Amino acid sequence: MASEDALYSVDTRRPAPVEKPVALTVAGSDSGGGAGVQADCKTIEAHDAFGTSAVTAVTAQHTRGVESTHVLPPEEVAAQLDAVTGDFDVRAAKTGMLATADIVDCVAERVADAEFPVVVDPVMVATSGDRLLDAAAEDAYEDLLTEAALVTPNADEAEVLTGATVEGEESARAAGEALLAMGADAALVTGGHLPGDAVEDVLVTEDGVETFRRPRVETAATHGSGCTLSAAIAARLARGESLHDAVEASAAFVARAVRYLLDVGEGPGAVHHAVELRNRAAREETAEEVREVVRAFVDRDVSLLVPEVGMNVVGATPYAEETDETAAVEGRITRTFSGVKPNRGVRFGASSHVARFLLSCREFDPDLRFAANCRFDSDVAAALDSLDWAVAEYDRSAEPEGVKSKEGSTMQWGARRAFESVAGTPVAVVDRGEVGKEAMTKVLARDGEELTERVVTLLDCR
Repeated sequence: MASEDALYSVDTRRPAPVEKPVALTVAGSDSGGGAGVQADCKTIEAHDAFGTSAVTAVTAQHTRGVESTHVLPPEEVAAQLDAVTGDFDVRAAKTGMLATADIVDCVAERVADAEFPVVVDPVMVATSGDRLLDAAAEDAYEDLLTEAALVTPNADEAEVLTGATVEGEESARAAGEALLAMGADAALVTGGHLPGDAVEDVLVTEDGVETFRRPRVETAATHGSGCTLSAAIAARLARGESLHDAVEASAAFVARAVRYLLDVGEGPGAVHHAVELRNRAAREETAEEVREVVRAFVDRDVSLLVPEVGMNVVGATPYAEETDETAAVEGRITRTFSGVKPNRGVRFGASSHVARFLLSCREFDPDLRFAANCRFDSDVAAALDSLDWAVAEYDRSAEPEGVKSKEGSTMQWGARRAFESVAGTPVAVVDRGEVGKEAMTKVLARDGEELTERVVTLLDCR
């Protein structure tokens, strides 16, 4: 019988295989890493699928443009496709830069027999303006479109494919319908290249038309956004999501990836392909920071700063956009005979008021991640006057009726008024309240330690 020491001296471990759905990208290589195969594989992995590829061309490319392009022979593209599909259980595929008519024909021929959905991103011109498709290849797309579960052209690409000028929602719908008439199962005409305060992506299917709207992010760092969108959709289709759900979630994902762009290269930068993955990974760390702030407030006894409605501490994940991406105390922090205590534990989505205000402030300073609401009275006002802080305020009596009547808009309006009233980022924002609304001081910070220090400083000066 083996000794106990022998049982615990094994040098090798048993493998523990993990199954993931496989997605395939057929696209060009971007040496800058922001678009093409590199962006696709990053995005597919970030969506918890396994990325495989067939490279169609090699580009010498960076954030400022394309220096040169070398197109692979169609037979080499075919060999890659055969190798991948002959070994992997591919659940979905996407196409990107196909470069020539021969490669378009090659890909169309291979996917014609495929049993998985294909997302066709008709890459024709890089964000920098460099052409990535020869004229003959544009005409060859007709056969490939007949195999597409979804085609995702931007306005310019839709015009090339259909001849219809896309200038807004109605013309995008017409272009989408024309693409269905050409054989595609569905079309998503993206609106990022069109002017306007909002971006409108129009999805056209046999079941109808739906428009996905989002506020425009004022940045030139959209390199790779089209590749990233189609790769995200393919990854979600590979995971078994419906087309509608895959498109809706992927459009929201790209909006976040553009807002929290990667500042790389000497050009405008690139979209953040792993933005949601990194955001999810930071949830527990964010919640623990909130717990540490709460413990510090209990130990220090901040009861003199607790409002009648209670205090809350809110922490946002690095790329938070919604209240359910903020951690806070469920039931708030309240005063007791012996100090303060949290009513319950910390969970995501536990705050509405303070969380919405913090998210609104992040529109002006995305580095802000923590906030707490404190009492506002004459003692707090005197303390704020004595501190070398940037202190802003807003008056609810000046709030437009249209804002008051819209749920959740007050915090956005208040944050805007606060940031307009001071230079830079305020440390504290005073809301003087109104009938039925308690006056409040909201303290802002970039991390939990800074929030603790600022609230304790306010307490000591009170």
